Amino acid sequence: MELVERLRNKSFQPKPSKRVYISKDNGDRRPLGILSLEDKMVQMALAKIIGAIYEPVFLDCMYGFRPGRGCHDALRALNWVIEKKKTQWVLDADMKSYFDRIPHKKLPDCLKVKIKDPNILWLVKKYLKAGVMEDGSYSRTESGTIQGGNISPILANVYMHYMLTLWFYQKERHTFRKEGWLVNFADDFIACFCEKEDAEKFYADLKRRLADFGLVLKEEKTKLIEFGSRAQTSRETKGEGKAETFDFLGFTHYCSKSRKGLFRVKRRTSRKASDMSQWLKKSRGMKVSLLIKKVNQKLRGHYQYYGITDNSRMMVRYCYETRKALFKWLNRRSQRRSYIWDEFNVLLKYCPLEKPKIYHSIYKTATQT
Repeated sequence: MELVERLRNKSFQPKPSKRVYISKDNGDRRPLGILSLEDKMVQMALAKIIGAIYEPVFLDCMYGFRPGRGCHDALRALNWVIEKKKTQWVLDADMKSYFDRIPHKKLPDCLKVKIKDPNILWLVKKYLKAGVMEDGSYSRTESGTIQGGNISPILANVYMHYMLTLWFYQKERHTFRKEGWLVNFADDFIACFCEKEDAEKFYADLKRRLADFGLVLKEEKTKLIEFGSRAQTSRETKGEGKAETFDFLGFTHYCSKSRKGLFRVKRRTSRKASDMSQWLKKSRGMKVSLLIKKVNQKLRGHYQYYGITDNSRMMVRYCYETRKALFKWLNRRSQRRSYIWDEFNVLLKYCPLEKPKIYHSIYKTATQT
C-alpha cells in the first residue's frame, strides 16, 4: 500500500540497477542490470500495460519478446520469404549496441503516439534515468534501456516499430521496383529483395534512418549478398564460386537444393555456438555422475534450440565433439590417466549422453505480411 501511495503522489524514486556482465561468444561482454524487488514489481506492471497497448499495433514481421512467438517462428518466416517469394538479394544488417543506444529523448515521443496518460510516461522516464551501480559507484544513464529490466524488451520493440518496421512497410516498400520483406527479432533483422537496385536503395536509406534515430550499423558485420534460387548460377557465371551465406539467430543460412533438385534454403549451427569444451574444463572436478547429468542438460538445451530441419549433421557432430571433450577433461582431473576409451565407453553405457533429436520443422505453418 505504501508503494501504491508513492506511485500515486509521484514521490516514487526507482533505485539504480546493479551492473553485471555476461560473456559473449565473440569475447565481448554484455552489460545487464539487476533490479531491486520493488522495481521488478513496478516494471512488470508497467510492461503489461505498455504491451497491452502496443501488441495489437506491432507488425507480423516482428518476432522478439512477443507472446506466442519465438526464434523458430522468425526462422520459418524467413525461410518462407526466401523460398516462396523468390528472394534474390539479402541484407544481413547488424546494429551497434541497439539496447544501449536508444535515445532517451526520442523513445518517449514514440510512446506518446499511443499512450496519452502522463503518469505512464512519467514512470518510463524515471526508469530510463535511474542509472546503474557498478563496483560501488553510481553512473547516470544518458541513453539506452537497461537489459535485464522487465520494461526493456517492450520499450525496445516500440522503438524498433517506429524506427524500422513501420517505416519499411508503409514508406520504403512503396518506392521499390518489386517487393521487399523484413524479418525482425529484437535487435536483429534480415531484409529480403527481388531486385538489387531495391536492396541498395534500402541500404543507403537505412543508414540515414538509423542516424536520425541515434543508431548506427556495424559496417564490418553488415553485408548485402546475392542469395536465392539464381544466386549459385549467377556467381558461377561470374567465376565467384559458391553463393555467400549469412547468420541469423544462431544459424548459418546457405543455398541448397531439395531431393527433387528444387531450390532450398538450409541452415546449420553457426560457428558462434557455445563451446562445451570450455565448460567441461572448468567443471571437470565434479563427481562423474553429476558431471554427465549436467552435460546432458546442456545437450538437451542445445538440441531443443538447434534441432531444426536440415541441421541433423551438425547436432550429431556437436554430440561427438562433446563426447571427445568429456573424455579429454575426465583424463585431466589429475596427473594420473583416469580412462582409456574402452573404460570410457563402458561408463557411457551406464550414464549415456543425450542423443540428438529434431524438435522443430521449418515447414510448420509460417506466414508473413
